[in-house]
Amino acid sequence: MYSLLRPALFRLDPETAHHLTLNSLNTAYTLGLCGLLAPRIPDQSRTVMGLIFPNPVGLAAGLDKNGDCINGLASLGFGSIEIGTVTPLAQPGNPRPRMFRLPAAQAIINRMGFNNGGVDALVANVQRANYRGILGINIGKNATTPIEHAADDYLACLRKVYAHASYVTVNISSPNTKNLRQLQNDAALDRLLSLLKAEQEKLADTHGRYVPIALKIAPDMEAEQINQIARLLMKYRIDGVIATNTTLSRESVDTLPHGHETGGLSGAPVRDKSTTVIRRLAAELQGALPIIGVGGILNGADAAEKIQAGASLVQVYSGLIYRGPALVSECCAAIRKLPLI
Repeated sequence: MYSLLRPALFRLDPETAHHLTLNSLNTAYTLGLCGLLAPRIPDQSRTVMGLIFPNPVGLAAGLDKNGDCINGLASLGFGSIEIGTVTPLAQPGNPRPRMFRLPAAQAIINRMGFNNGGVDALVANVQRANYRGILGINIGKNATTPIEHAADDYLACLRKVYAHASYVTVNISSPNTKNLRQLQNDAALDRLLSLLKAEQEKLADTHGRYVPIALKIAPDMEAEQINQIARLLMKYRIDGVIATNTTLSRESVDTLPHGHETGGLSGAPVRDKSTTVIRRLAAELQGALPIIGVGGILNGADAAEKIQAGASLVQVYSGLIYRGPALVSECCAAIRKLPLI
């Protein structure tokens, strides 16, 4: 079905097509038609971060920033859904146009800028949803918050989403919020992780429930910086790491239409960068905490490669735009064929 719809969607502005797709998915859910959109995926459960994921293929953050379409997305067979990135206060993000397709490269460039309705609106949407599966909530900082006060925004979001999330992802790797990636530097990250871990422990006591925290990192780092991040993750007993976000590189798309647009590049061109980071993390972490692999998964083989590189789970986003819901079952099937380690 998606292969028939995609040409019409691709004639629309990417952001318009995005909202139309989510609205249509919500309508299909309301009418009880979502079962027609994707095949049922056999149980392939695995325990990661202390949570039981029914299958290893999740939806990455960014597709549903406000949790507007949780029920509809759940019907597509994902083993988990991650919503956000959400910030303490609502913000419009960057001016449009801010999303660009590069079909020849199976890629997307976006400079959305954490556009969202604020954490309170997201929590209200989560409370209304019927979904009871694994729900990740991805948190960030407002664009107007100075980088030296970024931790305040992350802590504010963590407190508000804690009771409603299966796990919380701390996004310090978007290239579309000024200076955000500075938080990946050694001293800044040490302080941030220390504060987040202390708050997580307080919230676990308050709520009588431990909610794991994962850190989402960028693909554009040298080996030693990846190693430093791995050491800090272990030092503060962070529960997981998501590798990776979008890339600033234009190496493989610089001759294509829209190839020079500013923003983060996702899709096939980031595949190898992401997998390289996963391998480096796996070697440094030695199983101390799980890796969730994301970046450039366009087919089952790409998903299997992430698992073989050291990931415990994978997430998809841009591949879903190019392949549709069939990508989820294809990736699950490819991972199922891998030998158990």
